[in-house]
Amino acid sequence: MLISILAALSFLISSYFTAVAYRWIKPDANWIPSFCRMGEQTCASIVFTPRARVFGLPNSLLGQVFYVALIVAVVGDFLFAEPFVYFYLLVSLVTVLLGIYLSYSLLFLTRVPCKLCFTSHAINLVIFILLVSRL
Repeated sequence: MLISILAALSFLISSYFTAVAYRWIKPDANWIPSFCRMGEQTCASIVFTPRARVFGLPNSLLGQVFYVALIVAVVGDFLFAEPFVYFYLLVSLVTVLLGIYLSYSLLFLTRVPCKLCFTSHAINLVIFILLVSRL
């Protein structure tokens, strides 16, 4: 259950980043809660960097697919069934490794303290730990 709650939260964060990446919404729209709002010179600026895309797609869009797949697997009660568990574990590991690289990039290359990015990376790590602990 905790995995699906974390996946749902990450899905919301990823959806926000995806909407900004495709310019469907402004990063500082008034209806976005102030603690989530992206500034043009901070979080919003990283959405358009080359590191914010994998295979030409926004990282957040790939995240959305992963989080929906996790929620479906939890609700369908097949997350820990073989071979699905190994697939989800592998994808989760890749998200953690990518998160480490992106966190490094945020801290030392772009020097943007994106709270939503770090929150999402931390949630990915917790999801990975939960998956490993269930094996």
